[in-house]
Amino acid sequence: MEAVVPSITQGGVGRVLVMPNLSPPISNVEMAIAYRAELMKLNSDCEYFMTLFLNSGLLNDLDSLNNARQAGVVGIKSYPKGVTTGSDGGVENYEIYYPIFSKMEQVGLSLHFHGEVPNTCVMQAEEKFRENLFVIHARFPKLKIVLEHVTTAAAIEAVKKCGPTVAATITVHHLDLTISDVVGNNVNFCKPVAKLESDREAIRSVVKSGNSKFFLGSDSAPHPAKSKATHCCAPAGIFTQPLIAPYLVDAFDRLGCLEHLESFACETGAKFLGLPRRTSEKKIILEKKPQIVPQKFLVSEAVDDYVIPYRAGQELKYSLKA
Repeated sequence: MEAVVPSITQGGVGRVLVMPNLSPPISNVEMAIAYRAELMKLNSDCEYFMTLFLNSGLLNDLDSLNNARQAGVVGIKSYPKGVTTGSDGGVENYEIYYPIFSKMEQVGLSLHFHGEVPNTCVMQAEEKFRENLFVIHARFPKLKIVLEHVTTAAAIEAVKKCGPTVAATITVHHLDLTISDVVGNNVNFCKPVAKLESDREAIRSVVKSGNSKFFLGSDSAPHPAKSKATHCCAPAGIFTQPLIAPYLVDAFDRLGCLEHLESFACETGAKFLGLPRRTSEKKIILEKKPQIVPQKFLVSEAVDDYVIPYRAGQELKYSLKA
C-alpha cells in the first residue's frame, strides 16, 4: 500500500473507487473509514470513495448503512465465493442478502458485482452470471448496479438489456487481451479472464460507440512478481495504475475514438454513481511522446520485492505531460 497509493496520481488519476477484498476484507463502515484515513496519509491528492465487502454481518447492522455515504462509502461489492483474490468469504446465495439490497436501494448505495459463478469453466463463468443480474435488477429496479470489468459479448448485451440503473466497467487490459494472451502468461491472468476475439470486439465496439452505460474501471491489482511467477494458482490481477492514462489514450487512439476518452474515463462513471463534481478543475495533459513501460515497479529495496506492470517492456505512443 505504501508503494502503490502514491502511484495513483502518478498515473493521472484524481479519484478512485476503492475495492474491499483485502485480508481481512473491509466489511463495515468503521473499517472503511479507518482504511480511507490510511490512504489519505499516503496520498492526499486523491479522492477515495469506499466500498464494503458484501457479508452476512451487515444483515444484523442495516442501520449502519444509513449514513454510509456521508462517511465516504458509496457502494458494496459482491464477490462470489472463491472465484478471485480475497473472495473466500464471498457469496454463495444472493437471496439471503436481499434485506441489504433493499436498504441500499433506500439509502442510495450502489451494488458492484464481480460477475462470475463459481465451480464452472472460467470461459463460461461470466456468461452464466447474467441470470443473477436480471433477477436482482428486476427485484430492486431502483438499485444502481455496476457489473464490474466485463469480458464477454454476452455481458455487454445483458447490461444493455437492463434498465438505466445498470451499468458496467471496462478495463484497459480487456480492450487488448484475449485468452491467447493469458495462457502461459501469469502476468496477464486476471478474473474474469480475457475471452475470445469476438468478445474483445464487442467490448471495443461499445467503447467506440460512446455508450454511457459503460465506463472505466481500472481493476488494477499490484500482486508481487514472486507470487505471479508461481507454477500453480497465481493470484488474479493486472497492475495498471502508474500508467493508466497513457494506457488508455494509447488504446483509444488505436481504436480511433479519442473523442470518447474523457467521458469514459472521467465523467460517465461519476455521474452514474451520483458522485459530486470534482472540486478541482485540474486536467491531465497527455502528449504524443513514446515511452517504454518499465519492466518492474519497485515496492522496496529488496531485490525480489517488485510488481510487473501491464505491457512491461512495450512501447506506448503517449506520455503523461502534466
